[in-house]
Amino acid sequence: MEIGLGLQGDKRPGEYAELALIAESHGFDVISVYGDLMFQPPVVPLLEIANATGRVRLGAACWNPYSLHPYEIAGQVAALDLASDGRAYLGLAQGAWLDSVGIRGRRSVRALAEAVEVINALLAGEDGGFDGEVFRIEPGTRLRYPVQRSKVPVLIGTWGPKTAAVAGRVADELKIGGTVNPAMVAVMRERVAVGTAEVGRAPTDVGIVAGAVTVVDEDAELARATARSEVAMYLDVVAALDPTVALPPEMVAEVGELVRAGEHAKAGARIPDDVLDRFAFSGTPEDVARQAQRLIDAGVSRVEFGTPHGLRPTHGVHLLGSRVIPLLRR
Repeated sequence: MEIGLGLQGDKRPGEYAELALIAESHGFDVISVYGDLMFQPPVVPLLEIANATGRVRLGAACWNPYSLHPYEIAGQVAALDLASDGRAYLGLAQGAWLDSVGIRGRRSVRALAEAVEVINALLAGEDGGFDGEVFRIEPGTRLRYPVQRSKVPVLIGTWGPKTAAVAGRVADELKIGGTVNPAMVAVMRERVAVGTAEVGRAPTDVGIVAGAVTVVDEDAELARATARSEVAMYLDVVAALDPTVALPPEMVAEVGELVRAGEHAKAGARIPDDVLDRFAFSGTPEDVARQAQRLIDAGVSRVEFGTPHGLRPTHGVHLLGSRVIPLLRR
C-alpha cells in the first residue's frame, strides 16, 4: 500500500520542488501532478520535481489523448522517466470539460485503449506502425531519442465500467479521482475484473487508487469549511458517477448554481457532513487518517491526498507526512 500526494498545476516555479522535498522527506511514495484543463501542463512541474527528488514515483494524473496526441505523451513520459532515473508512471484519462475548448472526446474507451498501445509501442522502439480506429502511426515511425525504460507503469483514471475493463486489460493501476468512499473500491474492483478475466490476468494485478481534495489542520472546522468550498466545484460531476450515493437533486443543483455564480463558500455551506466525507479528506490529522484507513481496509493499493492539502499547502503536507502517515503505517 502506497501513500501519494496530488498537486495542482497552479504554482510558481520552485514551489513544486519545495512541496516534493517535504513529501519525500516524510515518506510519501508517489507524487502526481494533475492534468486538468487550463492549468499548467503537468510535465513542467513533474520535471522540476524529478530534479529535486530521488525516490518517489512520479506521473501525470492524467494526460488525455485528445488535447495531446499519444506520440507527444510518449515523449513527455519518456523525458520524465529519463529525468527521474526510471521513476515515471504513465497516467491516462478521457479528460473533463474538453468541450469548453472545442474538443470532443469521441470514442473515449477505444481512444484510451489505443493510446496505451501506441505509447507502449513507441517506448519499446517498435516501428511497425499502428492502424487503429482513432489513431494511426505510419510504419517506420519511431522515437528519435533515448528512453530510460521500454515500458513504464500505466495508470488509467476512470469511474466508468467500460474504461475500468480497459484498465483491467492493459493497466497497472486504476484511479478513482474525487472520492474517499470505501464502497467505490468494491465497485471498481468488479469492473476491473471484467477486463482482467478477458486477458487471463489476476484481478489483483491492477491496483486501485483513490484520491480526493484534502484539507488537514489542527482546526477541524476550518479545515472542513475549506474542503466544502473545494468539493463544491466538482460535486455535480462526481456525485453522478458514484452508484453507491444518491444525493438530493435540489441540493446538487443549488451547489452548482452557487459555484457558477462564484459563491464557492456559500456553495460549500450547502454540503452536509456525510456528503463531504464521501468526496474529500478533511479535518484534523486523526480525522484524515481515519478516512484513509477506511479506504485501505476496503482494499486500495494507494491513497492519494489531493490539493490543497491544508489551509497553507506546505503546512498541510507537513501535517500529512508527520501525523497522518505514521497513523497509517503503525
